[in-house]
Amino acid sequence: MKNDANDFKGLNAFALMFFIIILAGLMTYFIPAGSYERVEVDNRSIVNPESFSYTESEPVGPLELFNSFHMGMVEGANIILFVFLFGGALGIMEKTGAIEALVKMTTAKFHSKEKVLIPILILLFSLLGSLIGSAEDALIYIAIIMPLTIALRLDALTGFAIVFLGILGTGFTSGITNPFSVGVAQIIAELPMYSGIAIRIAIFILFYTVTVIFIFRHVNSIKKNPALAVYGKYSSADIPKIDYNYKMKKNNALSLIIFALGFGLLIYGVIALEWYIGEIAGVFLMSAVLMGIISRLSPNSMADGFIKGSKDMVSGALIIGFAQTILVILESGHLLDTILHFSANILDTLPTTIAAAGMFITQLFINLVVPSGSGQAALTMPVMSPLADLLGITRQTAIVAFQLGDGISNTIIPTSGVLLASLSIAGIPYMKWVKWILPYFIIQTILGIIIVMIAQTFQLGPF
Repeated sequence: MKNDANDFKGLNAFALMFFIIILAGLMTYFIPAGSYERVEVDNRSIVNPESFSYTESEPVGPLELFNSFHMGMVEGANIILFVFLFGGALGIMEKTGAIEALVKMTTAKFHSKEKVLIPILILLFSLLGSLIGSAEDALIYIAIIMPLTIALRLDALTGFAIVFLGILGTGFTSGITNPFSVGVAQIIAELPMYSGIAIRIAIFILFYTVTVIFIFRHVNSIKKNPALAVYGKYSSADIPKIDYNYKMKKNNALSLIIFALGFGLLIYGVIALEWYIGEIAGVFLMSAVLMGIISRLSPNSMADGFIKGSKDMVSGALIIGFAQTILVILESGHLLDTILHFSANILDTLPTTIAAAGMFITQLFINLVVPSGSGQAALTMPVMSPLADLLGITRQTAIVAFQLGDGISNTIIPTSGVLLASLSIAGIPYMKWVKWILPYFIIQTILGIIIVMIAQTFQLGPF
């Protein structure tokens, strides 16, 4: 069937970023150059807010502009390589079939208990999004869960929402240990990796509750009025058969135990041993290899999984390099500090709690242009971190503003490839989805503003 979601794809993200890079180059000819002095405080670079001065302009020429692509990749290499390694580890884990087995076992065990099954499935998918940054995985599980909800005499939209709002709406947004959004942003902001985890756990609980209530509201409405049900591409004639007697294989269970132990080790290492990006990638890769061995994957099969997983991350990894290219140009033309100066002057008249909410709203709209958690972090955090310093906002609050702005908008923006691809698989028109999801989006946005203001009020740290 033709899906009107295709009408909202818009400009390719890389083409859009290329035009922004060209615009950044042109800006070096027209915007005055300026600079702040930086000082080192507790091994981090801090802007001296009283030190701004205009300097001689240094426009970026055409050749230098195109050379900046290489420099952008070099500047972002640390994060880019982390994304590739983490993606490769996820590819091996996917090859084992352990995570898919967990979903199948859960649906088999609770298929006749929808009031128990729905919250459990939402929790499962939320944890995948929040702990390991699952996003594209939604495409796999939508095809598994939608037939189940139809078989339970619900509809396809219920199954779609369980997966998508679980992984993206609750999981990716709360980002308890999401390496692609929170992890990348904290690296750039020079914050301890996964610091501030308590507020992210609180956000997870809050958004999980909202998601469960919102989906049950829809379930109750279609039971009262079946005409409100949305079946997408499905009909009673083509619903795939589900194995309600499914039992998890022993090697899949052992693989999940290894995964849980690896995650526990990661949390301990980050908190107690100050592990950083290299150790985190190493733990995930080690866990994936052990899961592959337990699942009796051949070396070639594990290598294929690693390559496929890394390949799936190419777009997200390269967009980090493109975002860094913009920063390389702005720094070459000495415009970054000028932008900071103008932004600080605009927001400086506002109370810091309101200014923090403004940072959240800004991130919400930026995701429309850069619909990539790691890419948006690479683009905005080099600006938002020192801006937070200038405004008296803690950098951890700036991270919360980023993660919420990026995550909440993922459920509705028409430039999100994951959303459009998921809707296409489900056969649900984009505008029908927007109409249905809009109240959820508004609720999350209001909660996001409140959370960011609370974070700033209590000076969320360590700094």
